[in-house]
Amino acid sequence: MKKTKIDHYTDKEALDFHNTNKAGKIEIISSKPMTTKRDLALAYSPGVAAPVRAIAENPDAAYDYTTKGNLVAVISNGSAILGMGNLGALASKPVMEGKAVLFKRFADIDSIDLEIDSSDPDEIIKSIKNFSKSFGGINLEDIAAPDCFVIEEKLKKLLDIPVFHDDQHGTAIITTAALINALDISKKSIKKIKVVINGAGASAMACANLFKKSGVPKNNITMIDRKGVIYKGRDNLNQWKLAHSIKSKNRTLEQAIKGVDVFLGLSAKGVLTKKMVKSMAKKPIIFACANPDPEITPEEVSEVREDVIVATGRSDYPNQVNNLIGFPYIFRGALDVRAKTINEEMKVAAANAIASLAREDVPDEVAAAMGGGERPKYGKEYIIPSTFDPRLISVIPIAVAKAAIKSGVARKKIKDFEIYKEQLKQRLDPSVTILQGINNQIKKTQKKVVFADGEDENTLKAAIAFKNSNLGIPILVGKKEKIKERLKEIGLSENFNIEITNSTDKNKRIKYVNFLFKKLQREQGLLERDCDRMVRNDRVIWSSCMVSCGDADAMVTGNTRRYASSLDKIKKVIEPRPGEIMFGLNMIVKKGKTVFIGDTSVHEDPNAEQLSEIAISSARVVRLFGFNPKVAFLSHSTFGQPITSRTKHIRDAVEILKDKKVDFQFDGDMQPDVALNKEYKELYPFSGIVGNANILIMPGQHSAQISYKMMKSLGEAKVIGPLLIGLGQAVEIAPLRSSTSDILNLASVAAYSAGVIDYDKKN
Repeated sequence: MKKTKIDHYTDKEALDFHNTNKAGKIEIISSKPMTTKRDLALAYSPGVAAPVRAIAENPDAAYDYTTKGNLVAVISNGSAILGMGNLGALASKPVMEGKAVLFKRFADIDSIDLEIDSSDPDEIIKSIKNFSKSFGGINLEDIAAPDCFVIEEKLKKLLDIPVFHDDQHGTAIITTAALINALDISKKSIKKIKVVINGAGASAMACANLFKKSGVPKNNITMIDRKGVIYKGRDNLNQWKLAHSIKSKNRTLEQAIKGVDVFLGLSAKGVLTKKMVKSMAKKPIIFACANPDPEITPEEVSEVREDVIVATGRSDYPNQVNNLIGFPYIFRGALDVRAKTINEEMKVAAANAIASLAREDVPDEVAAAMGGGERPKYGKEYIIPSTFDPRLISVIPIAVAKAAIKSGVARKKIKDFEIYKEQLKQRLDPSVTILQGINNQIKKTQKKVVFADGEDENTLKAAIAFKNSNLGIPILVGKKEKIKERLKEIGLSENFNIEITNSTDKNKRIKYVNFLFKKLQREQGLLERDCDRMVRNDRVIWSSCMVSCGDADAMVTGNTRRYASSLDKIKKVIEPRPGEIMFGLNMIVKKGKTVFIGDTSVHEDPNAEQLSEIAISSARVVRLFGFNPKVAFLSHSTFGQPITSRTKHIRDAVEILKDKKVDFQFDGDMQPDVALNKEYKELYPFSGIVGNANILIMPGQHSAQISYKMMKSLGEAKVIGPLLIGLGQAVEIAPLRSSTSDILNLASVAAYSAGVIDYDKKN
């Protein structure tokens, strides 16, 4: 059983994360322009009167004219916060904000967290009922049993929108999906298996209910609480436990587990022993889902049996039972058909969709998003899709929507599910998928990355995050005393385990001076003492030498000086890749669209040949990120109109690519709106690039810099880069005063490049 490391963070890092820039994790922004007096008049008075009248006449019109159809209330009273217990409504707010973030990140659903300061179920029900008209769905979270049962059941009867207690049903859906596949692999029938469920809380009961709905006979499920087996005739059983009681002579887990096919644990660490595992039926299935520590570890299971399929709630083992695979996409499907409820048919459909997805071959783009390396393959260690599988959003909502329509709880029909599938894909933020894939890959290779500006606070934080996230091995360049001071300032021990290097290392200094002198004595006429001075006094030079001499795999720098200054120093040490132009490439990510822009940092006024080379190299790099390159050469003109002297070199670059017969689509000259907006296809039907471009080759560095920095500062797009393309080693330069996140992303890209690019030849 392969195990991976879990990311670790200090409390201060977590607190700083929640307090940086704006406090908390969510904000509300306008989805409409609010620039002019007319905009405001349409948004509020008097324009708002029109949708008010429409909704008054037809309440369902709220789905058309307000956020209701894409808005979920995430609600808790804080009575059962994670594994910490009853800490109160206010203390639950960080968790509920986190849930709202997950809704947005994975399914593009807007959420508002509402913490209700009450332990009275009736009061909570009344509160939710009174504000429910504002929402398309209600997600209940971290409410203790049995109140959670009462609240959900009554709300389902009172409201005509989905009410979903994720602690119950999310767990049940994912576990049922895992069970379906585990039984398939084990060649066992769901109608014949015997199941033991250890735990009798909300999630355990929901799992039992969905297991029964999926085909497990009622009398074949034994549920166990802290007092032992829940059997008919046992004293003091509440109505919910009574519903799961069976005739049984067994009283303990040790007795009940003998000869059973499935163990589901939603209880506590260590309750399942090796002896008990030995007593189970042939090819048993063990879902040890207690968090953070399972009822039994996969290693312990493998010590006594080899014929077992094991799942846990942890990310460091295969087969993670994680609600994140379910709830965002279930709500997505329910909202898109304006469902009145989330019924059992929709839950079963979701479970079957998840199970089916795990059986499919994993395509290249998904393998890349999940980290590359060993491709997941349906079997004992892959019975559930990864939480980062980008196909989830195009599979589960469709299954849920179809079930809602078929079962009669949908207010809206979907006419074309193929169109719906494409719409779902466009909701996913591609930057997250890209970066997740990169990070998953570099975790396996563990490259050494030099952080040249080690004394800079943001750089230091990025290096620590790089280490704590297990992305690779960071090396800081700087004075040890200064870095130790910085470590204490950000809440860590001055003895934090991270490598620090500088020119006081005599052996390395001698090696780097010799390397640099050999390279520059004829090239620039430098003396050995000149090279010694450079190595001693300049951290960029030192870091570049480390990479060139094999003491590190990659490097990131730039946060404390201008880009051009850093690049000039790097070029003294590291040559361009053979046969390739050097340039800057920025990744611009906005929901539904990822665009690459070059050259953003090296060539001030590139000629036609340089533009063509930038296009060729950009296409190569973009393919490494999993995209099919489509290149547009940008100008103030479109296909020669208007004709000016400033467009000739752009049109020449297009002709050069035609002569080279490259293996990607390209066209130009064209204006950026023509390249990006499909509405122009009708005007220029002869071009396959119009409206489809994902690589924008700028006519000059000035336009490239202005464009991407305006987008970064004023737009909603995420900017990654500039990525330094064409250098002979894996080096990235962060723009001046980059954030910790920006530096961390560039470090990840550098480590990734070091693993996938052969720097001795064109790739």
